[in-house]
Amino acid sequence: MGAAGATGLVLLGALLCAGRGASGAAGFIKSPLSQKKLTEDSVELHCEAIGNPIPEIQWWFEGDESNETYAQLWDGARQDRVKINATYNLHSTSTIYIANLTINDSGTYECRASNDPDRNHLSKSPKVKWIRSQANVFVIEHPIVETSPNVTSGSAVVISCNITDSQSPIMGHMWKKGDKILTSDKEISDYTAYKIGHVNGDSSGVYECIFETNPPVSRTVYVTVKPHVMAYKKSEHGNEGDTGVLICKSNSYPPVSQWTWYKIINNANEPIINGTERFIIKSSENKTELRVANLDIEKDPGKYGCNATNELGTNGTVVELRVRSRLAALWPFLGIVAEVLVLVTIIFIYEKRRKPDEVLDDDDGGSAPLKSNPPNHKDKNVRQRNAN
Repeated sequence: MGAAGATGLVLLGALLCAGRGASGAAGFIKSPLSQKKLTEDSVELHCEAIGNPIPEIQWWFEGDESNETYAQLWDGARQDRVKINATYNLHSTSTIYIANLTINDSGTYECRASNDPDRNHLSKSPKVKWIRSQANVFVIEHPIVETSPNVTSGSAVVISCNITDSQSPIMGHMWKKGDKILTSDKEISDYTAYKIGHVNGDSSGVYECIFETNPPVSRTVYVTVKPHVMAYKKSEHGNEGDTGVLICKSNSYPPVSQWTWYKIINNANEPIINGTERFIIKSSENKTELRVANLDIEKDPGKYGCNATNELGTNGTVVELRVRSRLAALWPFLGIVAEVLVLVTIIFIYEKRRKPDEVLDDDDGGSAPLKSNPPNHKDKNVRQRNAN
């Protein structure tokens, strides 16, 4: 936060503390700002005030005609085009919103605040007059903008907008899809275009061309297709007794108005009704979910279809549900145990067979016998001759 922002917060805090302290007259801490708008657009004005007690805020209007006088505005006025929202907490805040503007909505809008106890008394004049803050709203005719026809199919499709009778200079153009800016330029031209590579579920939607004038001028072009349905998973697995969940999605425009589910049995589609047997279906504009409670390994496995319908037609896809036995989770463990048993058996048999050979080796003393010298018969004969 910059120094200016910190200073502003400190000042606002001081004002609020002062307003909640000793008795004080009402004062504005935020005033409405003048604006320039086009017919069929909307405008929003905001006003805040402090004081002790907390002041009341009212909205008043005076038209551009010379004989018009100020008239108070109420929530729901002008055929319910006026909406007023006010809060009275630490201080007073009030916002007025006017939709679908017309030329007659041009004029001076006045935010009035007062905390005088007699401010609304019919016969008694208030001691303190209402404080006032004004903003001017200028409503001008919306220029004519011609758009290309809405698109439903094709490749390398060009959508365009052309403006005529603009009352202010054109400083550039912009194309948006939702909140995403697709392209922008600073060309001074009454024509702008955008190219779509291929019309499908991803490229479908609401496109907006914007002419950068004062105020900005915009129009919409619709790219619409049949639902583009995709399964979250082509094959779902569930354990017997658990709840199986199958999901389908559609990201195309216009949104899906109706989702239906069915099960394929003997090449025939058997509709699934929400809430019947063990089936629960939850759907929104772009997603549907089928829940199958207490999965049965005999009844529930198979192929399930989901269909989506919008104003351009119907499309769908198929999801396969597989149900495993309750003991399925034990098979990997039992396989490991079996492998261990086989390995132990092999080791045992091997050790058993090589044991007798080891015993014989132990009886030999573990070493070869010592080699003795042969008897010396020559020495014996010499002794016998000497004796003779």
